[in-house]
Amino acid sequence: MSKLYSRLAILLFLVTSCASTKKAKFEDYVFKTKSEEQKYETAYNKALKLWDIAYTEENVKTSFGNAHVIIAGPKNGKDLVLLHGMDASSTMWYPNIKSLAKNHRIYAIDFIMEPNKSHLTAKPLSSEEIVVWYNEIFDHYKLKKFDIIGASRGGWIATLLATQKSNSIDKIVLLSPAQTFKFIDKPRKTSSALMLKLFPSEKKFSKTLKAFSTHPEKISPTYNRQFYLANKYAKSNSSMLKMTPFSDKELESINNPVLVLIGDKDVINSEESLERAQKHLANSKTKIIKDAGHFLTIDQPKIINDAVINFLE
Repeated sequence: MSKLYSRLAILLFLVTSCASTKKAKFEDYVFKTKSEEQKYETAYNKALKLWDIAYTEENVKTSFGNAHVIIAGPKNGKDLVLLHGMDASSTMWYPNIKSLAKNHRIYAIDFIMEPNKSHLTAKPLSSEEIVVWYNEIFDHYKLKKFDIIGASRGGWIATLLATQKSNSIDKIVLLSPAQTFKFIDKPRKTSSALMLKLFPSEKKFSKTLKAFSTHPEKISPTYNRQFYLANKYAKSNSSMLKMTPFSDKELESINNPVLVLIGDKDVINSEESLERAQKHLANSKTKIIKDAGHFLTIDQPKIINDAVINFLE
């Protein structure tokens, strides 16, 4: 880990500690006030309409609180779980959902420790508890031999789930998985995201989008609003610091077919990430997407959709 990354991690930890003290006064893990939560959920509901397909929303009771799951696609389609990126929520799949839901039964799950419509009622979850939480959802829907797509933090979680000896995952797609094969590739360029957490503003948000996306102009203003409020209201939690790259042994325990895609201008990953995937994942395919940053699904949606569907089908 670079010295700069270490300093950023320490700063994030200090911010987390302060935020945790404030949050203890409120019932909700993420939002400080009911007003914040309502403003965010209004923006979430508007962004979800960008899916522009039939879907249902369900809340699944788990040991740690309610899990919000969006379900779409044919009932007889192969089950496909979607795990979104940090603070992005399940609405982030709007450029991809029509392609993904054409022949798959979609289960898009909101991560419980971020701003979205899942609600944590327990203390922050450990990696082991995160696994338990997702497995409770999979068991609820009786998911067996399902495919899974994870973007950024979602990619790290998908990999974590795949390293468990007892899992029902079939094919795996990792879209610029964060902290999965290596630490952040360009910590200086990602510092804008940390500054946004510390001192949220529209200007810092715009700067962050430009750092993470090659085509921020493609992002829907409706989704932009929701994503900004997530960054404005979300309190960085310690789970981010626990996201360390997987060991050679852990990666080698995964025998599933795995597709790893990263952008040629990604600030999180580099070719080194793909080299490690090729070396330690027994059944992997890797590809660099041209003219794309960390936000692959928005920068090059058609290329991503085609690559993912071809891999899954």
